[in-house]
Amino acid sequence: MPDDTKDIETVETNVGGARPLNFIEEIIEDDLRTGKNDGRVATRFPPEPNGYLHIGHAKAICVDFGNAQKYGGTCNLRFDDTNPTKEDVEYVDSIKEDITWLGFQWADMFYASDYFEKLYEYAELLITKGLAYVDESTEEELREFKGDFYRKGRPTKYRDRPVSESLDLFRRMRAGEFPDGAMVLRAKIDLESQNMNMRDPTMYRIRRAHHHRTGDKWCIYPMYDFAHPLSDASERITYSLCTLEFESHRPLYEWFIQAVGAYPSRQIEFARLNLTYTVMSKRKLLELVQKKLVDGWDDPRMPTICGLRRRGYTPESIRAFADRIGVAKKDSMVDLALLEHTVREDLNVRVPRYMAVLDPLKVVIQNMPEDQVIEFDAPLSPEDPALGTRKIALTREIFIEREDFMEVPPKKWFRLSPGTEVRLRYACLLKCESVVKDADGRVVELRCNWDPESKGGVSPDGRKVKGTLHWVSASQAVQAEVRLYDKLFTIENLGDMPEGTSYIDYLNPESLVVVKGAMLEPAMAALKSGDRVQFERVGYFCVDSKDSKPGALVFNRTVGLKDTWARVAAKEEGGEAAKGENGGARGPVGANVNSPAGSGSGSGTGVGANVNSPAVSPADLVAAPIRPEMKPIADEITIDDFVKVDLRVAIVRHAEKVPEADKLLRLLVDLGEGRLRQIFAGIKKAYEPSDIIGKKIIVVANLKPRQMKFGLSEGMLLAAGEIPGLGLATFDRDVKPGDRIG
Repeated sequence: MPDDTKDIETVETNVGGARPLNFIEEIIEDDLRTGKNDGRVATRFPPEPNGYLHIGHAKAICVDFGNAQKYGGTCNLRFDDTNPTKEDVEYVDSIKEDITWLGFQWADMFYASDYFEKLYEYAELLITKGLAYVDESTEEELREFKGDFYRKGRPTKYRDRPVSESLDLFRRMRAGEFPDGAMVLRAKIDLESQNMNMRDPTMYRIRRAHHHRTGDKWCIYPMYDFAHPLSDASERITYSLCTLEFESHRPLYEWFIQAVGAYPSRQIEFARLNLTYTVMSKRKLLELVQKKLVDGWDDPRMPTICGLRRRGYTPESIRAFADRIGVAKKDSMVDLALLEHTVREDLNVRVPRYMAVLDPLKVVIQNMPEDQVIEFDAPLSPEDPALGTRKIALTREIFIEREDFMEVPPKKWFRLSPGTEVRLRYACLLKCESVVKDADGRVVELRCNWDPESKGGVSPDGRKVKGTLHWVSASQAVQAEVRLYDKLFTIENLGDMPEGTSYIDYLNPESLVVVKGAMLEPAMAALKSGDRVQFERVGYFCVDSKDSKPGALVFNRTVGLKDTWARVAAKEEGGEAAKGENGGARGPVGANVNSPAGSGSGSGTGVGANVNSPAVSPADLVAAPIRPEMKPIADEITIDDFVKVDLRVAIVRHAEKVPEADKLLRLLVDLGEGRLRQIFAGIKKAYEPSDIIGKKIIVVANLKPRQMKFGLSEGMLLAAGEIPGLGLATFDRDVKPGDRIG
């Protein structure tokens, strides 16, 4: 996958209801109806064993294995081990573990190296057919002769060498007669193609590297674009599902298959997963590991599948997330809050609840004897009564969260303060009578009284108590280390970093807060590695699979109880943002105790609402005066005519004056194509170059490029008015390069 995710739209995802067929399912069902492929559905998942799989791969796994599963087909696991310098058995084992953990099983397991001999034979076949040749050009020469978007490719002096000569050289390449980089085998296709992948791509290169399976048998290795389609064809794959960056490779995929007469596997591309506050590049993830910026590939802050597993995510939640975001044809940015919402939704119905106090404040219940122990029954889960109940012991000394007490509280503070009464969850009503402080004036202990008649938390006289606190017995609690994980990065879209900055500059210094000495219900001492629980009023946690030991428990926070996605969805549906009550879901240790948790202002409005604007009657609206020059410039067009004009959002990345021209600026604009387009625009007298850089503008993207004497112009801007008051058409919302305008 590409290293960077740049300027892609934010997806709005329906979080409920049955979904329609996606475009891949439509293709498969059409083929099944017509009897294509003899009714077979065969897919494959082809990872490179050069790193650990991440959440983006999890989506691909769900697409590949999920479609095979849905239509009664097969899905092979095939390791693309064509680059021996970056591969490792460690990665092979981790990939198999991750797929199995997600709940899938491959029909057969292969390696691209299984086909090395067959691929070599295909390469010789192409040479004998005059469709491949050995090229001894240097890397610099190859780049120069291949051309670029503006220049057609040119043949090197080796392109038309005799078939027999290329065949002899290729065999000698295999025999190890030449040093690394001395020559390559290239396909002979079309040097003038607009698709750079078709300009005589490299099929084989010389690389003396020990292979994790074949050892030193080979010193030439096939390129991915050659090995991939022919490996698919060898396995008679019907649907080769891959992400959008391979769309431009599809003509080459089909060319190789047709050229050797192999099984006609079909490549279909879908949008990769991009997640806010997350990097998906394996190169960058490896860098984080190598620089020890994280605790290995399975650090719970990492988006790797093993990291998510260690953090407490379930395979069911990841599969549900993949299904929820769907399969599309355009790259999009998915809000991390949706992934968190999905795991929260899954854990809510399956994990037991316990109470844990992360920042303990001692409470002495003065009117309870020191040796008295009162037990209460509490459900392990209100969502699943089958989980049963647990015993909770109330003793004279207990711990509550420090942030649940305030000596001088603000209005609408419903938790504990001097003279106020709260409910201890499942137990009783408790009133604070006095405060004990240390020499520095810090509160170290509360003296309280309980109401013996309020067992279970209900007062016989019917008085109302709004605040409910979680707590643990001081004498029976077990200690634990609790790791509060948060987003690894502080910037939402790491593809939108300012120039000159690195993604490492945006590492979140608070992505991990370690809490020592948290106090837990004693029942949690029996939890095992990987067990998941809810700490009531705090969040969902799991026992760390790496560092936790009996008597020295370590818990990782999977996700908090507050649901950002649900609040956003409620707003967008026109509803009111969810407001928590004091005593409801809580923030992490260190939250601002002067702001009651969840006490929103309630000022949020639905999208597009303007609560400050008075209603205006249509009869009061005034149109602009008639302009004599406002006459049609052409006959009316239909909507079908209009949609032929491809209007797109672009960002101006560079602008400079054209010295030889009175009116022109030379612009380099970003349309989200992975390259910059050059456009010459007659706006020199209206804009200084520095004024326009960074602007989001509208470009006619499918205008035929025009060769001007200053260079090729690849589009047209939209603007209004006359020089010098001309204004560029721009936007008042956050749009992304490449967004379609209609």
